[in-house]
Order: sequence, then C-alpha cells, then structure tokens
Amino acid sequence: MTASSEDREGQVIVVSGLSGSGKSVALRALEDAGWFCIDNLPAVTMPDVLAAVRAGGQARIALGIDARNRGSLDALPATIADLRASGLQVRLVFLDASTEELTRRYAETRRPHPFAAEGLTLPECIALERRLLLPFAAAAQRIETTHLRANALRSTIKAFASAEPGRLTLFLCSFGFKHGAPPEADFMFDVRFLPNPFYDPALRPLDGRDAPVAEFLAADPRSAKVVDDMARLLEGWLPYFVEDERDVLTVAIGCTGGQHRSVYLVERLAERLSLAWPARIIHRNLAT
Repeated sequence: MTASSEDREGQVIVVSGLSGSGKSVALRALEDAGWFCIDNLPAVTMPDVLAAVRAGGQARIALGIDARNRGSLDALPATIADLRASGLQVRLVFLDASTEELTRRYAETRRPHPFAAEGLTLPECIALERRLLLPFAAAAQRIETTHLRANALRSTIKAFASAEPGRLTLFLCSFGFKHGAPPEADFMFDVRFLPNPFYDPALRPLDGRDAPVAEFLAADPRSAKVVDDMARLLEGWLPYFVEDERDVLTVAIGCTGGQHRSVYLVERLAERLSLAWPARIIHRNLAT
C-alpha cells in the first residue's frame, strides 16, 4: 500500500464551532460528500469510536465536537496529538460568527441556546461557549459564517474536505465588501476600481461566471493585468507557506456586492494557479 493510499484511508475531520454557526450544515455537507459523520462526540471517546468505525470499513470520518461536552474539552488537544501520532490525518475546522448574527439566528429559530438552562442571557451563553472553545479555535482552520450563505458554507466545507492531506490547497474566495470582508483571508485584494457591470441593466442580474459579464470585464485591459499581478505575487509567496506546513491558504477577492467583478477574477485566477496548485473556488455571496 502506498503512502498516499494510507493517507486517504486515515482521514479525520473534527468540526466544532459556536452553536448556530452552521456546524450541522457542515456535517451534512461532509456526509453528502461521502464522509461518515458523528455529532456531539465527547472528546475522551474519540480514539475508541474512531477505532470501531475504521474497523467497520469507513475510511473518511468526520466528528462533531461542541461545548456541551465541556468536561472533555481539556482532553481534546492531547487526544488529537495522539491520533496524529498514530498515523491518522486529523484536520480541525472551527465555525464562528458574530454575537449579533448568532443572536439574530436564535431569534429566528426560537430555539434555546444549550447553556440557557444555566440561567444565562443569550449573549452570556455565547460568550461562555466562545471561551470554552477558544483552545480548539486557535488550532483549527477558522471559517467565518456571519455573512456566509448556507450553500457557500457547504462549498467551503467540501473544498476543505477534498484538499490533499499534506499539500497546500488554495481557497479562492469572491466576496462583497458591503457584506463584510472574510476575516479568515490570508491575502485580500480589492478590485472595486474595475468598471462595475451592475450599472448595465442587461448585466445586473447576471454574475461573473456568465459570458456577457466576462466579455464586459475582459474588454478592460486592467482585468488581465490584475489577474497577472495577483498570480505572480502568489506564485512567489506560496513556497514559503509550504515550508511553514500550511494545509490551506485563503485568497479573497472583493468587489462591492460579490456578484460580478470579484467572481470573474476568482475564476480567472483559478485557471492560472490551478495549473500548479490545488485550487478550490468559493463564491461567498452568490445564491448558487
């Protein structure tokens, strides 16, 4: 058996995050992608559960961990270290959102927070949960879901899951500044200086993947120049991130609404960079 096949047969993704940040959506996306998913697992049981599931023939396993099992959270770092030492490829994902957005989501669903029974207000519950999960969050790939549509979260999780273990994968993300900049971005580019297709009534309902919008933007020579400049910058810096043993690097390109210019440029940049690097496209503010 080759080393690469061993990696594929020993992949574990641990998903955690604040209640209401999208953990259930993320686990369902992984399940749809063929991962065996278990939610709300106490950290201390992880080795035994993984051994049993792998003995049953499951090669890719996703585990949901949250602050409800607070008594086992202290054991989580040592448990993960032991799993990695055993040869498993273990990756961590942490979903986060602003307190204001989480409060809005709870108001919409009318569901109680898991810590509400302790007599805390909702903001106090969120603050406590954030403190309890801080050690996990610091070691994980963070995904900010405040302005992330459910379909974009699913795409992001699937992109993370499909990344090759041990090899740097690029997340190329389009977004709209009016919806907030993605805090997880390692590189961020502002392309609002390009002409905006939004002001053409025929182009307004389209997005940067549609041919008329692409033709409109390609007609401006600055579009090709900015793609070339971004690509050359990244090509020069990516080897240093490989040396730092990074698994994922997020490159965000923003325009006003995240519909036309940023989408078009992410698509063009992916064409350029994917020749040498695994690249995953995420259009954060598109509905589909």
